[in-house]
Amino acid sequence: MKEVTTGNHAVSYGAMLSRAQVIAAYPITPQTQIVELLSNFCATGKLKAKFIKVESEHSVMAASIGASLAGARAFTATSGQGLALMHEMIHWAANGRLPIVMADVNRSMAPGWSIWTDQNDTLSQRDTGWIQLYCESSQEVTDSIIQGFKIAENVYLPVMVILDAFVLSHTSEVIDLPDIKLVDKYLPPFKPKDKLDLKNPRAFGGLVTPDFNFELKYKMQEAMNKTIPVAKWADREFKRVIGRSYGIIEAYKCEKADTILVTSGTITSTSRYVINQLHAQGKKNVGILKIRMFRPFPAKEVVSVLGKAKKVAVIDRNIGYGVGGIFCQEVKAAFGNEKKHPEFFNFITGIGGRDVTPKDIQGIIDYTETHKKPKEEIVWVGLRK
Repeated sequence: MKEVTTGNHAVSYGAMLSRAQVIAAYPITPQTQIVELLSNFCATGKLKAKFIKVESEHSVMAASIGASLAGARAFTATSGQGLALMHEMIHWAANGRLPIVMADVNRSMAPGWSIWTDQNDTLSQRDTGWIQLYCESSQEVTDSIIQGFKIAENVYLPVMVILDAFVLSHTSEVIDLPDIKLVDKYLPPFKPKDKLDLKNPRAFGGLVTPDFNFELKYKMQEAMNKTIPVAKWADREFKRVIGRSYGIIEAYKCEKADTILVTSGTITSTSRYVINQLHAQGKKNVGILKIRMFRPFPAKEVVSVLGKAKKVAVIDRNIGYGVGGIFCQEVKAAFGNEKKHPEFFNFITGIGGRDVTPKDIQGIIDYTETHKKPKEEIVWVGLRK
């Protein structure tokens, strides 16, 4: 069924179609619309779920953890400072191996106080043990929520589905909502191996001595190692049942490219527009590598695409202070054991919700093509000096 909807409501539809059983909610701009629509779904019986209103984001994740431990399919959403406030419980969810799915609407961290987008809120959680999927469109948002549960419930790790504030969260586009019977076929009811059950008691979250804690962390990494093949399988199954596929990365018009842009989120769409124009003019030496899955980082897949290029321009809507763009650092690290690598250019732009226009993308391409090496470690695009 075709629907004109915002990115935020695309999240809500994804959770509804996934038949989430418990939704813990605390409002924060710009994600509030997500839980508002879900509360409406619950109130009208469109979604048979327990809707829990709590007093903070820390409690949101605590309630989600409790629900997941009891065997329920748990969902929530947050943004920026809210994600930061639940940081302790983010670790509890991952180390507890709980397949919670959470949407985060990227919001720049304060101060200065902001409600607009950049990726530093979610990237500051990149080493907590959550799988991260960055979305380009509202359609991808809905489908990623459904795929997120499929991945999470097979590897027993939580999944964060991420979209840009306002650029995607509050803009409308047509999406195709899959028939819920098809989603049921793709995503059967969650039946955890272990759960809180009075008839079959188990202990969760207890004190773990040094004799065992090390091995628990090893198993976390093992689960991350299994995630990439599981995510590829989940994407293939989604294509077979529902008819759409995204991959964990996407190489776009890279067949003849000696310069490749690395993008994530909505900057990918702006870059596609520019690349399409260039190819229409016969300039086919520039392509795009979109990174959808950031954790676990698909290093092998990234190297297989970028290893053929002469120059790589990584566009970061984030910054690791003191080192540079975070996507760029991960891309460079992927080539750590390779004998050859392309020349890397790191562009930082769009911080705090500043627009990233086709002119900016064209400028990034022009800079990369006219410089043998970058003049600076970080090339700032759109900065007022």
